[in-house]
Amino acid sequence: MAAHPVDRPPAAAAEAPARPGTADRVEALLPYEPQSAAAARRLVRTVLRGWELEDLVEAAELVVSELAGNAAKTGCRLEMTVTVARITDRAVRISVRDGSRILPCLIDAGPAAQCGRGMALVHHLTGGHWGATPEPYGKTVHADLRVRPPDG
Repeated sequence: MAAHPVDRPPAAAAEAPARPGTADRVEALLPYEPQSAAAARRLVRTVLRGWELEDLVEAAELVVSELAGNAAKTGCRLEMTVTVARITDRAVRISVRDGSRILPCLIDAGPAAQCGRGMALVHHLTGGHWGATPEPYGKTVHADLRVRPPDG
């Protein structure tokens, strides 16, 4: 996995991929393989912990696993790009770029369905704050997560 903050050279990224004060955006190029979902989860977990956004780790791992898993199924290019970007001090955007122009959609998967519930999970975890951008040679699917304010 080649992960690096966008505004720092890759060698420096290997030493400190997501410490506070470093880049607000980290990306990794991952192969189109089912194992890439696990690598994407590790990336998200490391970055969010470095940014002290521990409350987002569990949801972010589920989201990136779904997005990377969907991208791995396309197999259109040599590598997918997984990006974690800090939007604010309390919000992040997770995105996955792949080589397929087929856009994700929500479907009404029944309780016995073997698949088809992934984007509904992303929709639920993000409060509907996700989308896809078609590109000339593929698409980028993004999902935004926010730390919830304390109940009070």
